[in-house]
Amino acid sequence: MGTGEAALVLIPLLAVAAPLLARGVRRAVRVPIIVFELILGILIGPAVLGWVEPNIVIERLGDLGLAMLFFMAGSEIDFRAIAGRPLVRASLGWLTSLVLGIGVGLLVAPTESVVVIAIALSSTALGTLMPILRDAGEMHTAFGRVVTAIGSVGEFLPLIAISVLLSTRRAPAAAAVLLAFVVLAVVIIFIAHRAQHGRLHGFVRATLHTSDQFGVRFVILLIAGLVGLSLVFDLDMLLGAFVAGAVWRIIMARAPEEDAEAVNSKLEAIAFGFLVPVFFIYTGVTFDLGSLLASPKALALVPLLLVALLVIRGVAAQFSMPKGSGVRDRTAVGLLAATGLPIIVAVTGIGVNEGVLDPATAAALVGAGMLSVLLYPLLAMTLRGDRSKITAVESGHPQGEL
Repeated sequence: MGTGEAALVLIPLLAVAAPLLARGVRRAVRVPIIVFELILGILIGPAVLGWVEPNIVIERLGDLGLAMLFFMAGSEIDFRAIAGRPLVRASLGWLTSLVLGIGVGLLVAPTESVVVIAIALSSTALGTLMPILRDAGEMHTAFGRVVTAIGSVGEFLPLIAISVLLSTRRAPAAAAVLLAFVVLAVVIIFIAHRAQHGRLHGFVRATLHTSDQFGVRFVILLIAGLVGLSLVFDLDMLLGAFVAGAVWRIIMARAPEEDAEAVNSKLEAIAFGFLVPVFFIYTGVTFDLGSLLASPKALALVPLLLVALLVIRGVAAQFSMPKGSGVRDRTAVGLLAATGLPIIVAVTGIGVNEGVLDPATAAALVGAGMLSVLLYPLLAMTLRGDRSKITAVESGHPQGEL
């Protein structure tokens, strides 16, 4: 059996092993499941055991997994809860982090790769944080809303930056194309908001427990349509996936709650039970450990970039903190804001393909992103403590707590 065929067996096997390992160590320490997916992917990949080689089939499934991750992030954001001041503050924080990231980029590699490094260091892995917040019961707390605002901006604006600054077009032309896409996306969102969805909701309900599964099929079409639209405009596909999530949330906002929960549970099953694990495991498989180990400079960059992520995104996160927030909450939010990986993988891949970023530096950035996913959420949620012991409520943040 070749490595291609082996991948079709080993990746599902590792997707099952990862939650078992996570559950096994959870009594001692809470480690995000994607950490195990990444480590197991590296283990079976060319860098270690060599059981699985990169191949086009798994690569395309991984791309779908990444798109699904951004779709789920877009669909889980309650924009009404974070609209206005939270988004403005988070956006100012992101601009600050981009400037700081440019500064770090100039120190690390004063070449065309500065933009790639800056975008990577200004990102936040909202899609990765959402399950962690949900499992910890933080999604609808004031703390969760702050993290969601920061993560929304830290995931969406880097996609905009990729589309403008790393486009094959010149910046003015790229900005014009992006504007055209945004106008179309706004029109689609407006139609979704104003249209009557009674028949759609009725058909979704009628097929919830049949082989038709219209709701799931409609979502797949929605993702494919907006991802395809972004590709037609020569923009990053993740931009379309994120917008698709926002559109779906609007469509289901007026659906009966039990129907929305039923469809969303099916989408979560497809995303987190199938496609997203493939993306993270395949990211481990394709991780260029050889280039990293062969370059002492790149290896030394990993801890430095890990700290840079924390400083850059941690400083930016403070723009979003309410007055009177305690040190523990400020630190926890900063740690979560510094959790990055999906955008880092995407932007470094573009940088390497365009020849503006060398593979060793790309591996150092991805390595720092992996470590951020391993360490920062763990430290942040440890600082937050047991949800049953937290006195903060949605209406306020007593004693300096959110």
